[in-house]
Amino acid sequence: MTVYGNFPGSRPRRLRTTPAMRRMVAETRLDPANLILPAFVREGIDRPVAISAMPGVQQHTLDTLRKAAVEAVSAGVSGIMLFGVPADEKKDARGTAGTDPDGILQVGLRAVREEVGDDLVVMSDLCLDEYTDHGHCGVLTADGRVDNDATLERYAEMAQVQADAGAHVVGPSGMMDGQVGVVRDALDQTGHEDVSILAYTAKYSSAFYGPFREAVGSSLKGDRKTYQQDPANARESLRELALDLEEGADMVMVKPAGPYLDILAKVADSVDVPVAAYQISGEYSMIEAAAEKGWIDRDAAIMESLTGIRRAGAQMILTYWATEAAQRLGRG
Repeated sequence: MTVYGNFPGSRPRRLRTTPAMRRMVAETRLDPANLILPAFVREGIDRPVAISAMPGVQQHTLDTLRKAAVEAVSAGVSGIMLFGVPADEKKDARGTAGTDPDGILQVGLRAVREEVGDDLVVMSDLCLDEYTDHGHCGVLTADGRVDNDATLERYAEMAQVQADAGAHVVGPSGMMDGQVGVVRDALDQTGHEDVSILAYTAKYSSAFYGPFREAVGSSLKGDRKTYQQDPANARESLRELALDLEEGADMVMVKPAGPYLDILAKVADSVDVPVAAYQISGEYSMIEAAAEKGWIDRDAAIMESLTGIRRAGAQMILTYWATEAAQRLGRG
């Protein structure tokens, strides 16, 4: 082989020669503390119920929810985001089970706080969709539209009962205009000044939510395109971001994660508050399904997907693999 001077003068491959070398020069670090576990607690069951569209994920009883929280703490996971699944007969047009102090989400919050105290950041989904018989994230008008301002009144009530039940963080996820400000006022006026708000700032109307519908027993009729963001829009997310910060958001989120890494990067570059991303059910299920077929390396795909979300700027990642990934990182 003919060598021309010192060509090639630059050899980036020198920094990829061994696992130790690659680990030493890695630009992105994924740590158990970056991870948050979403979990579903269902009313009226005495054993966990598998979610067929999300292999490995289940609707918890209170007992198995407690165990999942303890396992997450042991793995080094930072937080748990709880979603309530009420009995079908308790759903109504206003989602009253969501503001019942003895509703399933509030019971679940109390159970987790009793079990792990402050060792895990206990978060609550603040939205009406799980509790309404029409499946929308708010109160409907007579002609079937979501009434933004009437919904805000319900969110204020939800914030109070969730904080009373022990939530460290509430996550208003309905994409109603003004939701963060109303929730902040409701918390402050009821003595919950220390409860944080994780704003679902850029929540897109996505096809990847499908498996989640089964997870929460959704009764959705129609779609949510009049309040969730259009996947075609990017600048709009920055407007939503500015509004949420002005209204008092402590942390902000992009959801879904993988298909919206460009939005995540824009948000992360624009703020000085913590940024989260939610790796949603469809993202989870695609990897699990492809791995079950033998088409991809499951474990490698999980870690690569999480690293990509972290690299794009997320300090916190909500993922159904949180405990499993944290355990693997701890062993590494």
